[in-house]
Amino acid sequence: MDLQDQLKNLFPDHIPDDKGPEAPKSDIWLQDDPIICKYEKRKGKPITILEGYNGAESDFKKLSKDLKTKLSVGGSFKGGKIIIQGDYRDKIMEMLVAKGFQVKRVGG
Repeated sequence: MDLQDQLKNLFPDHIPDDKGPEAPKSDIWLQDDPIICKYEKRKGKPITILEGYNGAESDFKKLSKDLKTKLSVGGSFKGGKIIIQGDYRDKIMEMLVAKGFQVKRVGG
């Protein structure tokens, strides 16, 4: 007896809806233009810079914190740009695409 049969026995009047899982709704404003993801070296150390977000600054800060937490790296938010320590362009681009953003890779 699987879980579905057990649930039917417990709740015989329940009618399940077969819509399936819905796509997660993002609480961050998604834009039409791509976010620019570029790589630079400052003082000999690699950094990844994200710029070109034209939504609310608080959303971009929230995105910055989320990226830094998931990558377990340091970084900052200055002047409308997210600066991440290290070369994480590929991982960042995958995360942003999964959230529904368009991303453009620049430099290298």
